[in-house]
Amino acid sequence: MTPFDGRGPEHILLIRTDRVGDLVLSTPAITSFRRSWPKARITAVITGYTEPILRHNPDVDEIVLLPRAQPTRAIARVARLGKRCGLAVGLAPRTDDIFLTGISGASSRIGYVYRRRYLSRVLARLCLTDFCLSEADPELADRILDKPVMHEVRQVLSLVSLAGGEHLTEDLTLRLGDDDLLWAEQNAPAGGTVVALAPRWFMPNFGADAVRRLIAHLAQRMAHVVVTFGPDTREMAENISRTMPHANVTWFGDLALLRWAAVLKQSAVIVTVDTGATHVAAALRRPVVVVFEREYFRLCSQEWGPWRVPSAVFVKPPRGADPNPLISDIADAVQAL
Repeated sequence: MTPFDGRGPEHILLIRTDRVGDLVLSTPAITSFRRSWPKARITAVITGYTEPILRHNPDVDEIVLLPRAQPTRAIARVARLGKRCGLAVGLAPRTDDIFLTGISGASSRIGYVYRRRYLSRVLARLCLTDFCLSEADPELADRILDKPVMHEVRQVLSLVSLAGGEHLTEDLTLRLGDDDLLWAEQNAPAGGTVVALAPRWFMPNFGADAVRRLIAHLAQRMAHVVVTFGPDTREMAENISRTMPHANVTWFGDLALLRWAAVLKQSAVIVTVDTGATHVAAALRRPVVVVFEREYFRLCSQEWGPWRVPSAVFVKPPRGADPNPLISDIADAVQAL
C-alpha cells in the first residue's frame, strides 16, 4: 500500500542541499514525481549555488532557496512549507537533508541513507516515515566485487517508487536559457574539446605540469581546445595559460553556471575529473572522458560515472608515477569519442 492510498499528494516538497552534479543526477526522480502525480505542486528546496540547474526545469513549480549560513531561518522556512505538503523527500543521504525533511512535518517524509552510516539511520528513523537503504559504501564496494554498485540516478529514483510513484524515467534534464546559448555560440568555438579544470586535477598524483602537458597534447591533435576554470583553480589556470602558445586553445574563467554549461553543450567532448562537469555533460548528451581518483575507484566510477552517454573512464596513476601514459590514453579516448 502506498502512503497515499491511491489519492496522491497535492503538494510535494523535494529537498537537496549538496552539489551541482548530485542535483543533476536527481532530475530523473524530479521528472518521475511529476509524471506520477501530474496535478501535484512540486516545490524544490535547494541552495543558491545549485539553483541554475532547476531554473528552467519544466517539472518544478516553485524553487525555494535556503538562506546561506542561516540554519535557523532555513529550518523555519522548511517547516512553513511542510505544513501544506503531503509528501516531503530528502533527495540526498545527508544529515542536513534528512533533518530538513523531518522538520517539514509533511504527512509522509521519505529519504535514503547508506547502510553503514549508522547515526544517519538513527536520524532517519526519528525524522522520516520511511526510507531506503543504500549499499553504496566504500568498504562494501571494495569487498563484494561480484555485486555492482547502484548508480546514484537509480538510488534517488527508488524514492519515487517508495512514495508509490509508477511512472519512472531515467533521463537527465538540464535546460539552458536562450541568452546562455547565444553567448556560447558567439564566444566559444563549436565542436571543440573542453578540459574542465577542478582542484582534483592538481593533486599530487597528477599536478599542474601534467595538466599543462595534457592541454598541449590535446591542442596538437584537436582542432580546438577550450579550457574552463573557476575561482578555485584560477591561479593554476593562469600560470599554465602563460606557457601555452597554442592559438587553438581558448580559456574561459569564472563563467556563470549555465553559460559554462552552454559552452559544454556545443563542444564535441568534455574531459574532466570526478566533478559535476561529468553530470552536466551527460545531461547535455555530450561525450565525456572522466579521470577518477585511485581511492574508492570502484565505488565512485559506478555510483557517479557518466550516465547514458558515450564515455571513457580512467583512474589516476599512483603518486610519483609518470602521468604521460594516462595523458596519451585520454587523448586517444577524446579522438575516438
